[in-house]
Amino acid sequence: MRMRPTLSWTPPVGLRPGTTDPEPVAEALRDGGVLVLSGAGLSTESGIPDYRGKGGSLSRHTPMTYQEFTGSDRARRRYWARSHLGWRTFGRARPNAGHRAVAAFERRGLLSGVITQNVDGLHQAAGSEGVVELHGSLERVVCLSCGTFASRRAVARGLAEANPGFEPVAAGLNPDGDADLTDAQVGDFRVVPCARCAGVLKPDVVFFGESVPPARVVRCREMVDGARSLLVLGSSLTVMSGLRFVRQAARAGKPVLIVNHDPTRGDEHALTRVALPLGPTLTALADRLDIPVGDRAAT
Repeated sequence: MRMRPTLSWTPPVGLRPGTTDPEPVAEALRDGGVLVLSGAGLSTESGIPDYRGKGGSLSRHTPMTYQEFTGSDRARRRYWARSHLGWRTFGRARPNAGHRAVAAFERRGLLSGVITQNVDGLHQAAGSEGVVELHGSLERVVCLSCGTFASRRAVARGLAEANPGFEPVAAGLNPDGDADLTDAQVGDFRVVPCARCAGVLKPDVVFFGESVPPARVVRCREMVDGARSLLVLGSSLTVMSGLRFVRQAARAGKPVLIVNHDPTRGDEHALTRVALPLGPTLTALADRLDIPVGDRAAT
């Protein structure tokens, strides 16, 4: 039986409600040294669903765990079939107004860096440079035996050649890039091995049940130490991988600001939570600060 990962969080009674006033965020940006921590909610306007928002994928989909992926040939076949189909849509996603605003803030010198929990590469596509991908990237694939990396596009070509005519209609797309398919649709999908050693290939992302590489955590903690404030964008902060940096900033007396429509697990540590849509809000903040955002969506 597949066990559902512990991914839910219930807001406590009495939690301070969100606001519609983004001025505290504008003040932090004016001061500079802002570290951005972004989550799946930032990419919803690019057509990639989030996990826990309204209509989030967790309402219909249990993400595969690392233990399941590494322990079962059948699970890997199911994962790669769903991921191969989802990649066709996921790989075509383009940055939205929120990503472009973050990149504009960085170009103006207002940010100390970006930590993203997303695996979609949209911050970089929008022009951001100081990005640490906390959970890795779907653009890369790693062999669990020899450690060799390969591009996702190369692996996708191999999967297409091994599975001609694989064109099922998916029920939906998930934030981790896989599509909703039934076991019947997966069928006898063929998984391709590592080209170097014939080992098991895995997307270079942190699965549920897997730990973020320690060196990456250390790097992110250093970024929090070096920032003046922490700005959380589109994350419920339900899992500890992101929440720990909010707690670290709060312990150090650094302002924590959150832009997220729904309550988050970090609200109790935050100066404010702005409950407004991300793209329009960040664009309005850029306008308020007289920062041109531009349009990098077509690049």
